[in-house]
Amino acid sequence: MLPSIDPGSVGVTGLIWLFFSYGYALYFASNLISEGSDLLMLIPSMAGLVGGAVLPLLGAVPDGAIMLFSGLGSRAKAQRTLSVGVGALAGSTIMLLTIPFYLTIYGGRVNLDEKGNPNYKKVPRLTKKGSLKAELFRTGVALTDAVNHGARIMMLTTIPYFLIQIPALFLKGPTSKIAQGEKYWALAGFAVCIIGFVWYLYIQLQQSQQGMDKDKRVAVIKKLLVDGEVSLCGALSQTIREHEGNDNEGYGAVSDGEPSEEVKAYLKEILREGFARYDENGDGTLDLKEVKTFFRDFHEEISDDEIDSLFTRYDTDGDRILSFDEFIGACYVFIKDHDKRQAERARKSSKAAEAVDETEAAEGELMEGMFTDEESEEVEEIPEDFTELSPEEQQAAIKRRAFLMLFIGTALVLLFSDPMVGVFDEIAKRLGLSPFYVSFVLAPLASNASEVIASMYYAAKKTRKSITVAITALEGAASMNNTFCLSIFMGLIFFRGLAWAYTAETLTIVLVEFILGIMLQGKLLTHYGGFVIIAIFPLSIVLVAFLKGFGFN
Repeated sequence: MLPSIDPGSVGVTGLIWLFFSYGYALYFASNLISEGSDLLMLIPSMAGLVGGAVLPLLGAVPDGAIMLFSGLGSRAKAQRTLSVGVGALAGSTIMLLTIPFYLTIYGGRVNLDEKGNPNYKKVPRLTKKGSLKAELFRTGVALTDAVNHGARIMMLTTIPYFLIQIPALFLKGPTSKIAQGEKYWALAGFAVCIIGFVWYLYIQLQQSQQGMDKDKRVAVIKKLLVDGEVSLCGALSQTIREHEGNDNEGYGAVSDGEPSEEVKAYLKEILREGFARYDENGDGTLDLKEVKTFFRDFHEEISDDEIDSLFTRYDTDGDRILSFDEFIGACYVFIKDHDKRQAERARKSSKAAEAVDETEAAEGELMEGMFTDEESEEVEEIPEDFTELSPEEQQAAIKRRAFLMLFIGTALVLLFSDPMVGVFDEIAKRLGLSPFYVSFVLAPLASNASEVIASMYYAAKKTRKSITVAITALEGAASMNNTFCLSIFMGLIFFRGLAWAYTAETLTIVLVEFILGIMLQGKLLTHYGGFVIIAIFPLSIVLVAFLKGFGFN
């Protein structure tokens, strides 16, 4: 499989170059998969399936590919390089639950009130503390029911580790004998992993269909709007239409051109931060200039006449400013009337084009013969920008772009995972270390960078909902490692006849997950708790070495 450079045939600088090259390719691939999945969240008909099943599955693909390729090749080679896969599994799981977890707490922390509850209502939500003690114990993040539930699922999905460890604790002798003794335990673990994987996806899909992942969808839409990936109408028009036609009782139905309470609440959640950002003087209103800037920054073409029309309709007291509620009504009408505006502009453009054609035809008769065909210049057709498409065209373009990104990302993962395993193995040989330690530290840098960046982005919003989105995403990644990724190892052990000789690593993974799971059962996690969590990462490496020193290998 390309690329086929043998890591053993290059020098130190060549090996470093290979690591960074393959690492960047995997990092780029994981970003493509993440961004493609996010784009699909903008398709209302697919959002439930994507949020519930596709996102968790595709997020585990980079790690899963490294683990799969670590167990291929000759049996002797596979038994050695399997340590790379185990290191990637342990490193991915423990890193996600420690370093980005701390960064999420640090970025999302707010002041605690007198009763010790996170203060998400006062502004500013975080103030500078006079002492280190106050910073550690008087700031923190809220832990919601969703976070508590995700932590319990994470601990429950560790069951397959216990299954494979039962024979591993007692079997002694050559590797082949241990592999034979573990074979059917691995089959049982494989079956439990698959059942756990399907069960986890089912739970996520049920929650998504019940609207319990709404916070995640809203967060994704906000991010894509801010990043300029889609226009305001492209992101919201289809969702509003679905809301308005959901049931016979008129969920989302309009009365006299006004949004229902459900649609109004949805728009407020999406647009509140944008409104505050354009409210330059902070008086809770937007003037005509600020509203116009808002629409244009969100890739919507709006004329002065259309702005005046919106103000005439919603500026009830005639002071030429819009309150937040008036602004939401104006946005709703603007989004709903998009098709009418497009048709009207097309009609005017057509009339203008006809007038221009008549004028040019008359001028052409006068100028005919003055220039030859060779002397006339060809004008290239400029492609239409993504955000300038109609909402329907944007939805179709979003699907095409999303599936292309997912396809390319997955292809890159499959292409570069195998040579990356070889690089990790070669680095371990030259350093005189177990491949486990090398992949434990280095593999997550390439395969999990997108999760780290996304969690920090959501946490920085400093809201209860954004913190929930960030933490549950990390919990979900750990649960996928315990099911989808671990099933790959169980399959390799059973079908290839390899031995699971990773007792120290297994005990460390399970211990870390249970420590985190217990810490996340409360209603609050302070900044001090974050320091405890990040300290677990280096301590886990020490624990593995300590256990191996006492014969747990």
